[in-house]
Amino acid sequence: MANIYLIPCFIADNATDTVPVYIIQAVKNCQVIFAENERTTRRFLKSMDPSIVIDEFEWYTIHKSENQQVSHFKEAIRSNKNIAIISEAGCPGIADPGQELISVAQEMGCTIKPFVGPSSILLALMASGMNGQQFEFIGYLPIDNSERIKKIKELELQSAKNNCTKIFIETPYRNNQLFESLIQQCAASTKLCIGKNITSPEEFIVTKSIKEWKQHKPALHKIPVIFLLHAGL
Repeated sequence: MANIYLIPCFIADNATDTVPVYIIQAVKNCQVIFAENERTTRRFLKSMDPSIVIDEFEWYTIHKSENQQVSHFKEAIRSNKNIAIISEAGCPGIADPGQELISVAQEMGCTIKPFVGPSSILLALMASGMNGQQFEFIGYLPIDNSERIKKIKELELQSAKNNCTKIFIETPYRNNQLFESLIQQCAASTKLCIGKNITSPEEFIVTKSIKEWKQHKPALHKIPVIFLLHAGL
């Protein structure tokens, strides 16, 4: 039966030291690669090992003609080919594409091998000082302003009630709008952690109260950012 290798990719450009070198051997054991972005994945693999022969693999793009990709995936499994799943940044299936293919592999009885790599969700949570026993990743908040405000208030209430850290992200060009909504809608004592450019030389992971953030607004526009919120009773 085919092996499915879940290959992490570095988050920040050229942060090759955040990904263990042994994953290259796992990739070399594969015949097929399913990648979120073929061009950047090729560059990633070459940066890890310049000797790797990229064109020896069968390449498929995740989320491109999704049903067709699932069909190719199943066919590769039936042909007993080892498959690497590689997302654009971070770990496959964790706030990144790949989970549908992994679900298919589980159903077909494959051996699935996840490899250690950087996840901005976990790295930010580790550095935040917030509750790491109870936390929830929300993904993206609503774009509509009124719906976003409603969601922020809901998350703050749930966090206080359940002592739970709420983690969410935004498209980089909307980071400032989300930040403004948070500091306007949340209680002064609520804690907000902002993690930006994680694993890069410009890494910034800082937790302050909403009151403190109002006095020291960070530059967030068009920067990879993750937000963590924890409210007290």
